[in-house]
Amino acid sequence: MTGNREVRTFALTEMRVVRAEGESPKIVGHAAVFNSPTEIGSKCWGWKERVSPGAFAESIRIDDIRGLFNHDPNFVLGRNVAGTMTLAEDAKGLLYEIDPPDTQVARDLLESIDRGDVTGSSFGFEVNEQKWTITDDPDEWDERELTKIKLWDVSPVTFPAYDDTDVAKRQYTEQRDGLTEQAAAVIKPEKNSDDKSGEDKELRPNRGQMGRRLRLEG
Repeated sequence: MTGNREVRTFALTEMRVVRAEGESPKIVGHAAVFNSPTEIGSKCWGWKERVSPGAFAESIRIDDIRGLFNHDPNFVLGRNVAGTMTLAEDAKGLLYEIDPPDTQVARDLLESIDRGDVTGSSFGFEVNEQKWTITDDPDEWDERELTKIKLWDVSPVTFPAYDDTDVAKRQYTEQRDGLTEQAAAVIKPEKNSDDKSGEDKELRPNRGQMGRRLRLEG
């Protein structure tokens, strides 16, 4: 895995154990929900994030993806290339089905899911393509749209949380810094009427001078 890995959990996801006659039990759930805005941080420093339909399609087709418990590589529940986990995009989001091994960890997890002790689903990922919409209005959220994602894993989780946002925070800061530079480039210096030297004084761009909204893709 790389240092750009992030983890997200959606409040609207579901997970359950499915038992069919003559088959081993399966863990089934949605690890992500499309176009469901997630608030990360606050309006003064943070953004709303959503995943676009199709964001997982290429990764599902070409990548080696694991099913883990609590994103822990010591607790492997399934793997798509091994045929013990299937992934698909449906109308709701990222659907997974895991055929867990007959191990003590997996048996305990199945029991915990049945009891309602473990209810969260999450996914580990790296962003390949995204769109940032940056606003200068303090009453509005900046926005991040994830359009192409490399999946590392999907995981039933004990404590659904936004654990690993450091990567996104770094990218967010870079986008903000880039916006400031663009604003500075278009703001021309003005003469200071109180300055008798006749020299132009550089104006420092503030958030209100940056424009209403700026869309950045990468």
